[in-house]
Amino acid sequence: MRSSLLPSARSLLGVALLTGLMACGAGMARSQPVPLPDPKVDVPAAGQQTAVFAGGCFWGVEAVFDHVKGVRKATSGYAGGNAGTADYETVSTGRTGHAESVRVVYDPSKVSYGQLLKVYFSVAHDPTQLNRQSPDVGTQYRSEIFTTTPAQQATAKAYIAQLTAAKAFPAPIVTRVEPLKAFYPAEAYHQHYLAQHPDDPYIVYNDAPKLVHLKQLFPALYTDG
Repeated sequence: MRSSLLPSARSLLGVALLTGLMACGAGMARSQPVPLPDPKVDVPAAGQQTAVFAGGCFWGVEAVFDHVKGVRKATSGYAGGNAGTADYETVSTGRTGHAESVRVVYDPSKVSYGQLLKVYFSVAHDPTQLNRQSPDVGTQYRSEIFTTTPAQQATAKAYIAQLTAAKAFPAPIVTRVEPLKAFYPAEAYHQHYLAQHPDDPYIVYNDAPKLVHLKQLFPALYTDG
């Protein structure tokens, strides 16, 4: 469950944007991004492509990819379960198999799948947290990559092995990788939640710092949207 955690959202938003060192933003703060996937295993593609990522509350993950150049559309939704349980209240029970996820439609001539993976692991979430992200706990907040092609599947698995070998994180990566069966867009009020509610204490405390880190670590990929 998301809750209002701070008494003065507007003032603390300024602090978050200046420091980028709050809550899960602090946990994910890195002086350098993780390395890119080995070019030999990145996914060459032409035309519009789709990737799906889960990494905690979809509000922050969607906001990150909304600000990546080459991303045409990011949509919050549910993946991993069935159509009949793809609604927020049911998914929030943690018993549906769904993960809060983000579908990313992108132009591979402007941003590669490997670059999206690098943003996902460097900024969007903490891949060492099992079935949770910061204050949110449950299988619906798990770290998972839902692949849409066999090439994505191979690249994601190889990248996790590469990061593990490089000891890119102080704890084991728990990110799951499996083919996408279906993606179900979330309710309208969840879409672009950060942009619509920048003063929401949850956003200030947990998600605004991710945009700070994105701009700091990936200035060439960052866009104001």
